[in-house]
Amino acid sequence: MSLFDDLAGKAMEMLNSSGGSDSGLLGGIIGSLAPGGLGGLLQSFQEKGLGDTVASWVGTGENLPISADQIQSVLGSETIQNLASNFGISTDEISSLIAQHLPGAVDTLTPDGSLPEES
Repeated sequence: MSLFDDLAGKAMEMLNSSGGSDSGLLGGIIGSLAPGGLGGLLQSFQEKGLGDTVASWVGTGENLPISADQIQSVLGSETIQNLASNFGISTDEISSLIAQHLPGAVDTLTPDGSLPEES
């Protein structure tokens, strides 16, 4: 089983136990990355000069990519270390996974091209 399959399995367990709410699960995961929910997380990226990148995730066009190094810079080493420890993987692996999946997760949570009111 690949690392991603393992993480996806854990996420599906969480999803199944949460009553099947995709946006609730994604919101919970995103909320654990930064205070202030989705809006707070996106503000953290904007403050690091990545406003155009996150705007592409929220908007209805193509999502711009983000690197693992940029993820580490925005979230900080303590958050990355805690996440890596929780999943039993390296900080490089968790940063890469977040970089790979965060744009799509934000896109899913903002289907109309704007932040939900509760963010």
